[in-house]
Amino acid sequence: MASTHEDEQSIPTDYEIAQSVDTKHIADVVEPFGLRRDDLELVGEQKAKVKLEAIERIQQERKADGKLVLVTGMTPTPLGEGKTVTTVGLGQAFNQIDKEALVAIREPSLGPVFGVKGGAAGGGYSQVLPMEDINLHFTGDLHALTSAHNLIATMLDNHIKHGNELDVEVNWVNWPRAIDMNDRVLRETVIGLGDIVTGLPREDGFILTAASELMAVLCLADGIDDLKERLARIIVAYDTDGDPITVDDIDATGGAAILLKDALKPNVVQTIEGTPAFVHGGPFANIAHGTNSLIADEVAAHLSEYLITEAGFGSDLGAEKFMNIVCRFGEMEPDAVTLVASVRALKYHGQEMWPPDLDELEAEDVDAVRGGFENLDKHVENLRKFGVPVVVALNRFPGDTDAEVQAVIDHCEDDLGVSVAESNVFSDGGEGGIELAEELVAAAESESTFEPLYDLDVPIKEKIETIATEIYGADGVEYHSDAEDDIERLTGHGFDDVPICMSKTFHSLSDEASRKGAPEGWTLEINEVYPSAGAGFLVALTADVLTLPGLPAEPAAAGMDLHSDGSVSGLF
Repeated sequence: MASTHEDEQSIPTDYEIAQSVDTKHIADVVEPFGLRRDDLELVGEQKAKVKLEAIERIQQERKADGKLVLVTGMTPTPLGEGKTVTTVGLGQAFNQIDKEALVAIREPSLGPVFGVKGGAAGGGYSQVLPMEDINLHFTGDLHALTSAHNLIATMLDNHIKHGNELDVEVNWVNWPRAIDMNDRVLRETVIGLGDIVTGLPREDGFILTAASELMAVLCLADGIDDLKERLARIIVAYDTDGDPITVDDIDATGGAAILLKDALKPNVVQTIEGTPAFVHGGPFANIAHGTNSLIADEVAAHLSEYLITEAGFGSDLGAEKFMNIVCRFGEMEPDAVTLVASVRALKYHGQEMWPPDLDELEAEDVDAVRGGFENLDKHVENLRKFGVPVVVALNRFPGDTDAEVQAVIDHCEDDLGVSVAESNVFSDGGEGGIELAEELVAAAESESTFEPLYDLDVPIKEKIETIATEIYGADGVEYHSDAEDDIERLTGHGFDDVPICMSKTFHSLSDEASRKGAPEGWTLEINEVYPSAGAGFLVALTADVLTLPGLPAEPAAAGMDLHSDGSVSGLF
């Protein structure tokens, strides 16, 4: 049961592994799957964007979509459980068992890359290449989103400056600035200081680009026309009568669309083993819907037997939103779901002390592993409510012992009655995920009775309470501050027939980060409900979720360097 690479020190860094790979020209990588060279806009030899007209052609040529496998996880820990590694590794493993598979994942944000989490290109022998480009500027999508977001912001303030014909209530402007960097001092700002030429002083702030509604819009749009329609209806402020003011009202739709015209095209790269991977878009999963673009899913599903895609954070956030929001907008459904778990995450949730002692997770402790089963069990239970076959992927780390691993396998098979497979894709690439891939093929071929958790035409409160009680395990919901007024106003504006996107901590199934396992006897507290009209859902804010994180005491950026030969160090 042990990994081929027993000694953690024997595995080179992600960057060293990436640099050792002889990659192919991206046109040669995608050609066997039906993408021609003239379907691509090349960005060097290893990256490309897929032309929108090529996507239209593919949709016409291939009528049957491949099967969809969703990768999600148990409640994450500060150490990471390996969802992206599993996603990339599965794409490689499926192709090793002669199943045509493509991968679709989100683009990294510079904030986490230079902060604490690191990049989002997978790791070890299951990563997408060129990893340093993907984790840095890539094809410029996030820069385009930042520019488009800030164009809308400046157009709004310019309108206020030059007469304010729309009667914008300056204390009811809800479109901040955006930046793709963890810079906490910009969360709350005052703008317009100076003389009268500068503009009207007011409070403002910044959010991370990944938290912008534009990111959600980009990832849900199915083409240029849909993109423009979604941009036009984004609410940026309210007037003195409380009526919404949109991007179209301030004449910013066309300019923003122009800035996003190239960002709309999906990016395609390759994994270490040469599997094509679409890396496109990156909305937060604790604020927005947390998955890569629908347009990338659309083209990938038409080109392959299997599409392997990922939902951010634990299944209570990413997978719930994928099922209730993304599948509705994309008119698709998953054929199987794999829930990524790890021994150290189970021990983390099984520790009685708070905060958990991360050092203690390194020592063998089968009892602590069993103590964390309640979190794993709740995630399995939640996923089964959608009627989709579930397979647990036990992502093995070098320090995991055979006894700990066997305890998890026995629990899944004997107590939960769910398929489970050990995954060693980090250390062994696709070969380390063959057992998991075979389990998922069987699951995807089995009967599925997929259904979203709620109907769209039920009242807003009923949708919120369904998620709270069925997914989070809350006893009920309390509405604080102006949340009741928000719901009444949004119902009056006709926003009562759209999905709910919960804004909640990802550290716990509950709305309190410190509560581990599967908390019981608690009530979900809703502080605000606001529209993401362009994205097409309502956001229910459960707590003060950070939209602009800060750097840690020892940011990853402090250990990075660029050398005279052009190589980098410390990126991972």
